[in-house]
Amino acid sequence: MKSDWATLRELLLPAVSAAPRGRRGRALEVALREAIRAGRLHPGTRLPATRDLAAQLDLARGTVTSAYDQLVAEGYLVARRGSGTSVATSATSTAEHPRPQTRAPEPHWQFDLRPGLPALAAFPRAEWVAATKSALAELPDAELGYPDPAGLAELRAELAGYLGRVRAVLADPADILVTHGSAEACALIAEVLRARGHRRIALEDPGHPGQSELFATHGLTPVPIRVDADGLRVDELAASGCRAVLVTPAHQFPLGVPLNAQRRRELVDWARRCDGLVIEDDYDAEHRYDRPALGAVQALDPRRVAYLGSVSKTLAPALRLGWAVIPPSLRDTLVTAKRLHDLGCSPLPQAAFARMLRAGGYDRHLRRTRADNRKRRDSLLSALSEHLPQWSPTGIAAGLHVVLRLPTGTDDQELSTHLEDNGVHAPSLSFYTRSRRRGPFPGLVLGYAAHGPDRLRAAIARIAELAEP
Repeated sequence: MKSDWATLRELLLPAVSAAPRGRRGRALEVALREAIRAGRLHPGTRLPATRDLAAQLDLARGTVTSAYDQLVAEGYLVARRGSGTSVATSATSTAEHPRPQTRAPEPHWQFDLRPGLPALAAFPRAEWVAATKSALAELPDAELGYPDPAGLAELRAELAGYLGRVRAVLADPADILVTHGSAEACALIAEVLRARGHRRIALEDPGHPGQSELFATHGLTPVPIRVDADGLRVDELAASGCRAVLVTPAHQFPLGVPLNAQRRRELVDWARRCDGLVIEDDYDAEHRYDRPALGAVQALDPRRVAYLGSVSKTLAPALRLGWAVIPPSLRDTLVTAKRLHDLGCSPLPQAAFARMLRAGGYDRHLRRTRADNRKRRDSLLSALSEHLPQWSPTGIAAGLHVVLRLPTGTDDQELSTHLEDNGVHAPSLSFYTRSRRRGPFPGLVLGYAAHGPDRLRAAIARIAELAEP
């Protein structure tokens, strides 16, 4: 019998092929039963058609049919006309080690107000599909091979023009590295800094706890630097022992304040004096409502500032698409680190995003979401004025969250825990401090972009009810 290894649905059962020919029917039945019991064949898995599996195992079709029928009778398999044969959903696994969950389930909250998520329902699905189809149709065959680790040349060219236009970033396409979000850019920079002798890095306090964890994992000790109403206290950097700092100057997370002009100049001067590096995370720069856009710090000295951005707060975190505009002294080293890390990002989403940028689709999406987010913010502020007038919202001119300043003496951690126990996830400002102390003032950090106006009003009413003495 001539072997033909083409198959519609492959099923690997080595024990059947190894059995004597006269016993293969029985061996097939045993092998299928054991695969289901051990969890190798999961409930709902569709099996090959009898003719297909018979060809794979060099068996008579009737032998396979008999084995399937026996396991259907025992409840291991389900056969439906037109749908084939599949593992029964009620089939139980007796595997000694159950399959672990890949991700812990999220707690069920009635209102989840944590910051950091855009309105995921606003993702421009139709436009993204159209851009992806166009990109795939036009992408040269050569671009389907291993990618340029620095990123697709087409996207880097579009980003250089876009960032120069809307953020005043000074960048040549050769200066741009495409990454899997800002987190990967930080990880790569941390590895390079560590290799060049850095042992500490300055981080804003309060700030995102994930940043401390990321840099510590890559061998740099986080050093907290206070933030006040004008942004990072640059005057505290000299005593920190650091020659690198990460800042969110457009909209500091979580306080929501911009780094003022004087401190921007002082920050660049500090980097020049100590031969240091400023890592500018352009967090929430696109979301602004009551103030004009601020230019990037990078424009003050492209040799001393690495500029980071992503689509995680504008399109969706799931795309894992970001970029870094790199100083010349780090460019080749970081591109090499990216190549050794994962050989580069997939060209397909890069090409789709490049087309959105070129055709103006990204600008149109930002205009739409900016208007929607302003409505959400206004609804939140109106509800606060009605239900909690003694709580003062700050950082409201831009971004996707507000900070509620609570009355003096309030234990924000205790209040946050009480709210969470009653179905409202509202992180405390103290949660974001890096120096194991209370925040600059008692507060709650509330994200509003992921909820409609009615839900936000209901959430604030519920918080007011739970916060009553």
